[in-house]
Amino acid sequence: MRSTASVRCSHPTSRRKTYDRGVVMNTKQIYRYVQRYLDATQCTILDKSPHHIKVKLSPEADRELTNRPYYWSFIDRLNETPETMSFLFIFDEEKYKQLADTQALQEQQETIVAADKALERTLGIVAKPIMRVPQEILHFGSNRLQQLFQSTERNGSYVCLYEEPQQRALHPYASRPYTAWLAINYIVEFSCDRKREELHSLGISLVTGHCVENFHERLQNIRLSPRIPPNVHIAKNGISHNKALSIAEAHLERKLKGYSYDWAVEAQSRLAEELARLDSFYAPLLQQAEEEQKQEIAALQEKRKEEIRWQYEPRVTASVINCGIFHLDGID
Repeated sequence: MRSTASVRCSHPTSRRKTYDRGVVMNTKQIYRYVQRYLDATQCTILDKSPHHIKVKLSPEADRELTNRPYYWSFIDRLNETPETMSFLFIFDEEKYKQLADTQALQEQQETIVAADKALERTLGIVAKPIMRVPQEILHFGSNRLQQLFQSTERNGSYVCLYEEPQQRALHPYASRPYTAWLAINYIVEFSCDRKREELHSLGISLVTGHCVENFHERLQNIRLSPRIPPNVHIAKNGISHNKALSIAEAHLERKLKGYSYDWAVEAQSRLAEELARLDSFYAPLLQQAEEEQKQEIAALQEKRKEEIRWQYEPRVTASVINCGIFHLDGID
């Protein structure tokens, strides 16, 4: 097994590539994803409906999404207060237009009423400044949504969370022990001229070194918080992060060795057939070619062989998608 797994627990890390698993997000899923991203980056929601979100970006999100490196270098150099951008994210263009038309009509009516009252007082009306907010229509495959995915991948590959206790301690000085777990989500690719992928979620206790599978499913039933709860103490780690990573990789490798690899034997057979077919094609060309052309033809043949090997040669690759430290109740 060729492993590209790598973890540094002091900083978010991921060797994850952009995988196309044929998954397409619908409008509701995109809406929920964008809303979670804006909440996580502490953006200010100015206005929203089921069809749009108007938001004032936080400095963190502005750095990620607006592509203004010179502006932010100026702000950082002078230590000034930044003025972040606002965005209007539209998820259903047709329904948003209907909603916008209704709001525009209401604003027009409110303006007429205000004008009538102003005339009664013989005062002028100060027009409101028009704030132009960039609009982004988000759909699966759009550049802006892809940018959000990449931002999440860069900054959300590593987390550190604590389990929230189900009930408060009865005694103010009581303290419950928590165990730190290193959680690693792997994607394993079985590749040849065909491709199959598996997800493996492993959790390694940093106290005992115990390794468990399907760790992500265990976390689904637990309320987690980025802040350590009161009346809790963290048990002393018995192994280092690097040792835990070695345990996870060894566990995954043992499991993969128990798999059937008949598909790899069949792929090798198809590879041999393709290489033989390629040789039978180029052999007469080399025989009939002039001496000065043979070197060029042989180079083309070798290049084609490398392409066929890359396509048909069986390989297994394990890569880290994301990881985190989870402090859970009890000593495990």
